[in-house]
Amino acid sequence: MNKKLIDELKIKLEAEKASLKKELKNFATEDKNLKHNWDAKYPNRENGNMEEEADEVQEYDNLVSLEHNLELKLKDVNLALEKMGNGSASTTLSARYGICEKCGKEVEQDRLKAVPEARFHMKCNK
Repeated sequence: MNKKLIDELKIKLEAEKASLKKELKNFATEDKNLKHNWDAKYPNRENGNMEEEADEVQEYDNLVSLEHNLELKLKDVNLALEKMGNGSASTTLSARYGICEKCGKEVEQDRLKAVPEARFHMKCNK
């Protein structure tokens, strides 16, 4: 893979990382003690209505699910950026950017352009 493409994908990954962190900050706090760990805030609206409390629990459940998905994506983005940073020939194949972690073949460039944090090529991703 050429350096120009890697530089373009790195810019895209950095923008995605910033976007994911911004979205997470809207409803979660980052745990500074644990790397890449976020905790959704419970929507604490002081009321005594059981129906509204049930809505709060449902909202919190939805936020926890969203947090989990965003956190996983952020983890993949950070991993891709780490691989770009240490993509020397001396690293193992599975630790090099653009190399499928399952079979060791190159991930298709079209796939990386669409999903720069992709860890597997199309056949292994199924």
